[in-house]
Amino acid sequence: MQMSLDKKTAEFYDRLKTQLEGDTSWPSLYLYKFIVPASNKKITEIESVFDGTNAEISTRDSSKGTYTSLSIKVILDSPEAVIQKYIEVSKVEGVISL
Repeated sequence: MQMSLDKKTAEFYDRLKTQLEGDTSWPSLYLYKFIVPASNKKITEIESVFDGTNAEISTRDSSKGTYTSLSIKVILDSPEAVIQKYIEVSKVEGVISL
């Protein structure tokens, strides 16, 4: 794990990695869900994390239009690859990972 992650975040990713190793055969389809403040710039930033992965990305605006949810289905090679994408997306300001 990267040293720049705080302890709680690192523990979360360690648990996720263990879970993914235990119940998934790799490569595998993984579904990410994120919520961001409605902003084309933020949506584009998240989409760019998945450039070149053949990810299937769908977006839906909240009823008031203040937030956008993104569902991203992508085939990845390992639990480490899943976690790496979460870390990259977490750099987008205001993003919430579900």
